[in-house]
Amino acid sequence: MITLQPVTLERDGIRLEPLVLAHGPEVAEAVTDGELWTLWFTSVPDPKGVAAWLETALAGQAGGVMLPWAVRDVASGKIIGSTRYHDILAELDRVEIGYTWYAASHQRSKVNSLCKLMLMTHAFETVGCGVVALRTDNFNFRSQRAIEALGAKKDGVIRNYRRRKDGSIGDTVMYSILAAEWPGVKRHLEFRLARHQSE
Repeated sequence: MITLQPVTLERDGIRLEPLVLAHGPEVAEAVTDGELWTLWFTSVPDPKGVAAWLETALAGQAGGVMLPWAVRDVASGKIIGSTRYHDILAELDRVEIGYTWYAASHQRSKVNSLCKLMLMTHAFETVGCGVVALRTDNFNFRSQRAIEALGAKKDGVIRNYRRRKDGSIGDTVMYSILAAEWPGVKRHLEFRLARHQSE
């Protein structure tokens, strides 16, 4: 059975810091880059809702079902997003990666691939997970493409699974990567990052 504890992960100028209440002002600033909260199918907070968002994330951590991080760009020193393990099923050696968002100026960059590589390396190689899953809204087509580009396999669509922040009920697209698939996925991610850095 897996055991998870807050940990700092860092590589190639991106640091994942265990999320704390003190990150609030920086998170509130980061979400304004692209007004990310206006996307009705995501869980990104608006600047005024950051405190409640933080409390929910930390309550999930205290309850053993979440492990949230702030994403920091080391060069600028700024928080540029957030991500977390969630729906942690310790008895099944399973975590999901989600609640992920990045400031608009850092989207379509190396940041997502780098964060996913760090999170999955930690999950599979340090924690000992048997499966890492990812999910997204059926209307979040950019997220679906990004998850598939990581090498995750589509498990299916759960109909009427989640109430969105606008009150509508949405379908959820589920993906996963098994421990046996991880070496190939890792090689693919390392290749993508090397290509990105050489461009």
